[in-house]
Amino acid sequence: MSQSEMPLDLPEKKDVTEPLPTKPEEARLRRPVRNQVEMILRDLDSLVSEDHPVRAIWEFLQRLDLTGFYTSIRAVLDRPGRPASDPQVLLGLWVYATVDGVGSARRLDRLCQEHDVYRWLCGGVPVNYHTLADFRTAHQAALDKLLTEIVAALMSQKLVTLKRVAQDGVRVRAGAGTSSFRRRDSLEQCLAEAEEQVKRLSEERDHPDPKASLGEQAAQERAARERAERIQAALRQLPAVQAAKERQQRSKSRELRGKISEARASTTDAEARVMKMSDGGWRPAYNVQLATDVDSGVIVGAAVINQSNDSGQAEVMETQVAERGGVHPESYLIDGSYAQRETITTLTQRRVEVYAPVRPPRTKTSGRERSSPRWDDTAEVVAWRQRMETEEAKTLYRLRAATAEWANAQLRHHGLGRFTVRGLSKVFNVVLLAAIAHNLLRWLALR
Repeated sequence: MSQSEMPLDLPEKKDVTEPLPTKPEEARLRRPVRNQVEMILRDLDSLVSEDHPVRAIWEFLQRLDLTGFYTSIRAVLDRPGRPASDPQVLLGLWVYATVDGVGSARRLDRLCQEHDVYRWLCGGVPVNYHTLADFRTAHQAALDKLLTEIVAALMSQKLVTLKRVAQDGVRVRAGAGTSSFRRRDSLEQCLAEAEEQVKRLSEERDHPDPKASLGEQAAQERAARERAERIQAALRQLPAVQAAKERQQRSKSRELRGKISEARASTTDAEARVMKMSDGGWRPAYNVQLATDVDSGVIVGAAVINQSNDSGQAEVMETQVAERGGVHPESYLIDGSYAQRETITTLTQRRVEVYAPVRPPRTKTSGRERSSPRWDDTAEVVAWRQRMETEEAKTLYRLRAATAEWANAQLRHHGLGRFTVRGLSKVFNVVLLAAIAHNLLRWLALR
């Protein structure tokens, strides 16, 4: 047997057993120690990177004239009084919170204590949710002027030209429930109950409940008084709601006309109206109107109404755009809900070229084409009908959806999905803040 054919001596097999699972108390681990005292030398400025968008937003706000936000401050130099929180800080907090999709003052208050970016914006300035909420609702004129200044600044940098402007409306859910809408009889009954509660709580002030604190009793009385005021506001809104129902009924065709239902108003938000939403449902909402520069995507006009239709809003918004920018737009892109013949005539007389879809004939037996003038058409309407039949006008009109509806979607992304405030005035303030935040983001993208 040759050496290559000899059998190899293999090692004997050992009995290998699996190790037992490690118990938690036997494992050697690095465990958290939270009571260890540490000394961390770090300033607020180092918490935010140099290229963070919040720095650019703060820098842009420093360039603007914010005098209107300081006029209500009563604490001045060389006089007694507690220093007020800097309005520029409060404005910066709300602008960045809007960019971040935060619409609640209480949530923003928590972020100012927990989030480094918001703490950087505060810079040690004390804030609370009362201060933040009051600031948002108390400076409508200053916010409106600020939006104008931003548009003017972007126009001076040639970033906004107002060559083409698109307008569209978006219905945003109001901060009221559907069940809060009541008819006059029900409102009067609720008002009587609320006034009785206010009277009872005011009488109990002399004989307070020992189980409740003075603060709790004052809060109960204030809540009852505010409920009575909201019901009174709802009663005052009923004539306007009834008139709107009658106008809507008259605008319907003779076959669709019927009995007008009794007007109802909300005891939560008296100025909200039930509107048909994009999903086909009917809910309390406000109609937010936005005008957007087509070339830059900058919002150059904003308004809030509580009527569901857009009739007559194009002339109002175009006037606002001209006032903010100093010039009338060359072209104005609107959808069919704005395209009344009176609107087209008015805008054309302002030397604004209107682009809107031409509605088809009322009946198939009329024999009229869409471009065929009616007997009562003005010269401006006839020119509009003929213009919209050209391929150039059809191509240009396609920019409306890509601009106006895109701006609506951006504002929804920034938290404009449902209003957390009540009343047209406060809702308009929220829309102004959303438009300002949107424009600052556009400035960062375009500069």
